[in-house]
Amino acid sequence: MPLIDQFLKKAVELKASDFHIITGSPPIYRINGELKQLPYQALGFDLARQILGEILTDYRRDRFTRFGHVDFSYDVPGVARFRANVLRSRKGLDAEFRAIPYKVPALAELGMPPVVERLTKHHQGIVLVTGPTGHGKTTTMAAMVDVVAASRRHHIITIEDPIEYLFDSRLAVVNQREVGTHTKSFGNALRAALREDPDVIVIGEMRDLESIQLALQAAETGHLVIGTMMTSNAVRTIDRIIDSFPASQQAQVRTSLSDALRGIISQRLIKRADQPGMAAAVEVLLCTIPIASLIREGKVYQIPHIMITGKSQGMVRLDDSLVDLVKQRKITTEQAYQYCTDNKTLQAALQTSGVRPAAPKQ
Repeated sequence: MPLIDQFLKKAVELKASDFHIITGSPPIYRINGELKQLPYQALGFDLARQILGEILTDYRRDRFTRFGHVDFSYDVPGVARFRANVLRSRKGLDAEFRAIPYKVPALAELGMPPVVERLTKHHQGIVLVTGPTGHGKTTTMAAMVDVVAASRRHHIITIEDPIEYLFDSRLAVVNQREVGTHTKSFGNALRAALREDPDVIVIGEMRDLESIQLALQAAETGHLVIGTMMTSNAVRTIDRIIDSFPASQQAQVRTSLSDALRGIISQRLIKRADQPGMAAAVEVLLCTIPIASLIREGKVYQIPHIMITGKSQGMVRLDDSLVDLVKQRKITTEQAYQYCTDNKTLQAALQTSGVRPAAPKQ
């Protein structure tokens, strides 16, 4: 077994989310959010190059030579798949591997509220999963896609960089395309997808104006679009989409988005206090008539107030999700303050729920 496969097998055994090769350092694993060194020799440049050279195909070497880094998926048979990034650094070659289970987890296993599954029932519009890097966006999106694949006779096209979770067609027909391998760019793949009779289009990351514009177009023409964005909450996601366009187009974009948006799920993964593992704190915005009106009128800043009254419809504020995790003793109050959107709001919510809140750190 290649040395890299041995390291990655060890990562799965340790339940590590990530594995790092850093020239000049022993191998490093991220376990429950914390980096830990493996008791192993420091990897010199030649050894790091040898380890990584075993998995760089000619295509990957070419991209690495041209750009100084390359993203791809790597499979250790019988162990797991990994999203890999190999890069050139000051000391030599570094790499990061993110573990991807073969089985797509269920939404309930991820700690998602029932309203998230409800969002998969839409037949057109945009549903977004957002959050910082490394906080489980791709896994949540994959779980949503898996619900659609298992329940509807639809044609699903995914556009990913790279392909991570693998989907069985089951009731749906699923075509997965990888940017760089099967298509030149997200934009090229999205334009082609509109001509390929899709019902659902899955976008690994809406990262630029072109992909956002094409996603809106797809939603407006009767498709369900599920995608991710690296934004911290629902309000900032809406602002990011609108601000991606030139000022002269933003009024029209607000109207288009208010019509197309179905919901935004924003999440954080927090190290559990009660047992090994991570807990998901989740914010869910549903694009109800009042929310759509605020988007059209450019009053996005008022959305958090509407979310308070929208609880009965399934909306969830991040701070309320944090309070629930504290009440279940999954996280501490100190952790809740670390991830909350507003200290005073969280403190009041904790008190209302009968939890004695610790003072927030200044």
